[in-house]
Amino acid sequence: MRILLVEDDLIIAKNIISALEIAGFIVEHEKDGEEGWFTGENEKFDAIILDLGLPVLDGLTILKRWRKANINTPVLILTARGNWDERVEGIDAGADDYLTKPYRVEELVARIRALIRRSTGHANPVIEVQEITLDTRLMRISRAGQPINLTPQEYKLTSFLMHHKDRVIDQMELTEHLYTQDFERDSNSIEVLVGRVRRKLGTNSIQTKRGFGYIMSSEK
Repeated sequence: MRILLVEDDLIIAKNIISALEIAGFIVEHEKDGEEGWFTGENEKFDAIILDLGLPVLDGLTILKRWRKANINTPVLILTARGNWDERVEGIDAGADDYLTKPYRVEELVARIRALIRRSTGHANPVIEVQEITLDTRLMRISRAGQPINLTPQEYKLTSFLMHHKDRVIDQMELTEHLYTQDFERDSNSIEVLVGRVRRKLGTNSIQTKRGFGYIMSSEK
């Protein structure tokens, strides 16, 4: 899962990035409003964390521009404590959630997980595809009740496909959401990763739709 963080305070940003990466997310960070707006408008993300008090272009203006451009990525806004009017305006402008400073990064990560689940149609933190279960809180994947030991990259692939179960995902989209921008994109990387996951979860856990991509289907 790929997250855009737009935050000008480098100490806060460093703490957020560290927490999100530990939780299995890939994070792209922009330090000013204009760069954040441009990146959010031209690249795909699973969720966006947006500070309102940004240099060059403020967060509310960015959010309104994204929504006007029909960018529906879930957005969590960060506001200073007591600025209730900003929170209300942010929600009215299209924000999906907000968090007031100071906050615990554990809560931020939990809120991001919930935003992504809801945006992909999952209210429950536990997602099931046939006999495979993903507990998004514990970052744990099991098959028929037995925990499966996956590498971080294998977990990211499985998690993404399970969040988007019953939808065919092409290699380009998988690459965008599983790897950082500076990753050297090898056309075989996703194929190799899928093969490794199949060996652990079962041959039919991930189906290949030739010429289209991969799917984890609810139907046997």
